[in-house]
Order: sequence, then C-alpha cells, then structure tokens
Amino acid sequence: MSLDLNFAFTIVVALFLLYVVAQAIWIFREYERGVVFTLGRYTKTIGPGLQFVIPLVQQVVRVDLRVKVEDVPTQDVISRDNVSVKVNAVIYFRVVDPARATISVEDYMMATSQLAQTTLRSVLGKHELDEMLAEREKLNSDIQEILDQQTDPWGIKVANVEIKHVDIDESMVRAIAKQAEAERFRRAKIINSEGEAQAAQKLVEAGKTLSEQPNAMLLRYFAALHDVAGNRTSTIVFPIPMDLLSGLKS
Repeated sequence: MSLDLNFAFTIVVALFLLYVVAQAIWIFREYERGVVFTLGRYTKTIGPGLQFVIPLVQQVVRVDLRVKVEDVPTQDVISRDNVSVKVNAVIYFRVVDPARATISVEDYMMATSQLAQTTLRSVLGKHELDEMLAEREKLNSDIQEILDQQTDPWGIKVANVEIKHVDIDESMVRAIAKQAEAERFRRAKIINSEGEAQAAQKLVEAGKTLSEQPNAMLLRYFAALHDVAGNRTSTIVFPIPMDLLSGLKS
C-alpha cells in the first residue's frame, strides 16, 4: 500500500515539475515579442527565440508585430457642401512598442478601428464632395497623420490609410454629370472665343500688311479670281479696282 502511495506521489511530483518546466520555456517567432509581468508589474519585453521565465511568478503576454490590415466599415459622411456620401477605407498599422500596446489600451485592434471610423468622418466632413473625389491622396495622408499621432501613446504605428469607395446617390450622380457637361460647354465656348479673337487679330495684321504692299494686294486679288474661276456653275462679274492696276504700272 505504501508503495502505491509513493508511486502516486512520484507521478504527481513529476507532472508538477513537467508543468513548471513547460511554463518556464517560451518560444517566440521572429515577428513576436513577449511582455513579461512579475507579480503584476511590468518587467521587460522578451523575444524572439527561446526564452525562460519564472513560473507562477511571471506572466507573459504574446504580441504580434506584423502589419495588420483593418477594414473600416462604411461610414455616413456629410460633406462641407451638405452632400451625404458613404465612405469606407482600409488602414495598415503595426505594433512598435509591445509594452505600451499591452498596458496602455485594453484591445488595441478595436481601439484603432474605432478611432479610424471617427477620424474618417471628422476629416472628410471638412471637405467638399469635389475634393473627396479629386484629392483622395491628400485625404489619405491627412487621415493617416491624425491616426498616427493619436495611436502613438498606444505604441501603434499607422503606416497607411486608403479610402476605397465614395458612394453617392443616383440623383447626385446625375447632377454631377450635368455639372461636368456644363463645364465642358463653358470651356468649349472659351476656346472658341479665344480662337475667334486670334483669327481677328491675324486678319488685322494681314490687312495692315496688304495695305502697305500694293503688289501683295494684287496677288491676293488674282488668287481670289483663281478660286472663283474654279466654280463653273455660274457666271461672275468681278470688277478690278483701278488702284490695283496702277500698282502694276509702277
């Protein structure tokens, strides 16, 4: 009977020692770190590779350092010109300080996602619809900079923010199309007016040159006669000014 008790006691001790050894040995991958707490107080950050801790006295929180991709849910945004749009985005961030990411915030993934949603609405609400559609790179940079500043105390680095979609109502799409058509018509009128002004200026310069050179005027007159003579459908009487003939005599 005593042998059975000794054997059972030996088994219990062996299992306990095995448990202690298992709790003492930690293996961290290259992209992982361990935040060590000794009796509840932060002690150090360990990893990567094989690491040892004191079982029952020290506790370890494993933290992933890889870049994380968080899809920001679609947000209803009112632009500065009072247009309602639906916007969604994606953010790329990673942990740069495992200790702060563990101690300063309960769930840094959730906190970063919620902060991204409020920042997205706040930043886009300060811009007009045209800016949201045409200046997306600038808006991405502004949102990324604000998020990076606010998540820095948590040990989080926001690397990039990308606005994926800006959805607007069908009625607003038609209004934008009409506005674009009106803008194209306005530019065409301006270009046409500029062309007419340039043509008028060239005609003035040509008339001035012809008035100063009678022989050139005569050549232009003969060229006009040649062009008219090519049309054989009718008979045209074309008078010759006497001043042009006088130019030939000279």
